Amino acid sequence: MSTPAPRPLLATASIAVALAAADTYVVVLALTDMMAGVGLGVDALQRATPIISGFLLGYVAVLPLIGRIADLSSRQRVLLWCLAIFVVGSAVTALATDLPTLVAGRVVQGVGGGGLVPATLAIVADLWPADRRGMPLGVVGAVQELGSVLGPLLGAAVLAVSDWRMIFWLNAILGVVLAVLIVRTGGGLGARPRWGPLVVTAVGLAVTGLALAAPDALTTSVSLGLPFVPFGDATARLLTPIGVLGLLLVALALVLWVRPALPVLRRSDLLGAVLVATALGAVILTFAAADPAREVVGPLGYVLLPVAALATLAYAVHHRRSSAPLIPRGLVRGRALVALVVSLSVGVALVAVVVDVPLLARLIHTDSETGAALVLVRFLVAVPAGALLGGWLLRPLGDGAVATVGLAAASVGLFVMATWGRGSLDTVASTLILALVGVGVGLALAPVNNAALAQAPDEAHGTISALVVVARMVGMVVGLALLTAIGLHQYYDAVAQIPDRTDTAALVDAAIVQVHWVFRGAGVAAAVGSLVALGLGLRRHSLRPPPPRPWRRITRTQREGSPQGSPRTR
Repeated sequence: MSTPAPRPLLATASIAVALAAADTYVVVLALTDMMAGVGLGVDALQRATPIISGFLLGYVAVLPLIGRIADLSSRQRVLLWCLAIFVVGSAVTALATDLPTLVAGRVVQGVGGGGLVPATLAIVADLWPADRRGMPLGVVGAVQELGSVLGPLLGAAVLAVSDWRMIFWLNAILGVVLAVLIVRTGGGLGARPRWGPLVVTAVGLAVTGLALAAPDALTTSVSLGLPFVPFGDATARLLTPIGVLGLLLVALALVLWVRPALPVLRRSDLLGAVLVATALGAVILTFAAADPAREVVGPLGYVLLPVAALATLAYAVHHRRSSAPLIPRGLVRGRALVALVVSLSVGVALVAVVVDVPLLARLIHTDSETGAALVLVRFLVAVPAGALLGGWLLRPLGDGAVATVGLAAASVGLFVMATWGRGSLDTVASTLILALVGVGVGLALAPVNNAALAQAPDEAHGTISALVVVARMVGMVVGLALLTAIGLHQYYDAVAQIPDRTDTAALVDAAIVQVHWVFRGAGVAAAVGSLVALGLGLRRHSLRPPPPRPWRRITRTQREGSPQGSPRTR
């Protein structure tokens, strides 16, 4: 076993986080091709919503559980498992020929991709003391946002030379490469390979992949094609003898892998994780599946929201009674609670710009989707720059000052954007305003994570990191739905006042009004976040270099021997 290299491990994990972030938006340009690949026409665009919302569901719903597992187990193992899940989800997505399989692949992708974030942030907390985390946290935030920027560009580049399936095959290949690098930089696996589960996993995935691929040479054969014949009236390739066999083998492999990890899973509070996942999943599906042009909540929202409320109530009761709840008692308080609120406001401001700037560009600047995307790039490239700057400023200025100034600047920029009309995007000033908002949002990323990690005990760094990400994602999903609803209300009021409904210019002006109200709402959210961020603290960190902190690699003996499930406090 080689010596661990913690900083290269962090660098590799950060790249993995960027890859997962890119996958959130990589389908934007490929969506119509993906619909055609699973038998959906362009006229069924609303049915394609689960392709995006499925990824968000997987990304958010199980984050608290993975964060908790990262506190009770080795960070390296969590990263490897998340990458393995991401690779499997990517392969299933690439092989999908029907919508349910495609959505399932995206959900699995989201689970693996989302789980990378809390483990990576926890590694930062392991390697750097509280007064030295600013820059590495800024780097992680910058890399994550850079992945979001590069996602659509990566999709466009692949589509220029191949089809949409190649996007996900590249994801799978890159995931395997990153897993190998994590093993090498992490000092090896730390234990001998378990050949039994490995063999069953390999065979199960191979059989399932064969069922999904369904090569013509086999399916058209009189004898060899029988296992590929669907049961009854089914059309899905997994509902065949070979598909069912593959799923059974995969299920057996999961049992073999999970069984030794049961002690860790029991300590992670599985019941609490199910309740939290149910609540988060219901909220995500309620708002992410909604058609912004017609509704605030999705078609099942009025059923899902009560489910979310009941699950939240049930978790509150369980939290009080459990001896070791999923979210440790006293974790969400003080600066950690403030960090979650600020992260929520960051999500609202971020999503408003990402969604509505291209819309505004199409209304007042260009008819080209590419041209509208280039306008958004002015904002997107500024976010990672702001994240790096925010991390660098943490030591001399403190968490509260950096986040407050950043979100205040973003709020001012958003209110200016709410005044833009025809010709506004043709000026240099518009580029400066978009850059100001991007830098402002980016400035808040490192302070939020730093304050949350500083507030939490060592044995809860993974959990609090997961909650910060959850708050931001919920802010994005719910914020977009609510702000769009406000904007549409103003749009319909403006349309009602138009004497001639065939007046195209007047209708465009009404649509501009809608976008303006979205920006105003995002500006209010950023302003509130700026005020709340004062609670992160204005104390400057010491500029004296602290003594180096030794890297702790958790062994199975240490993990199982700790009464709290973590040796980091000892």
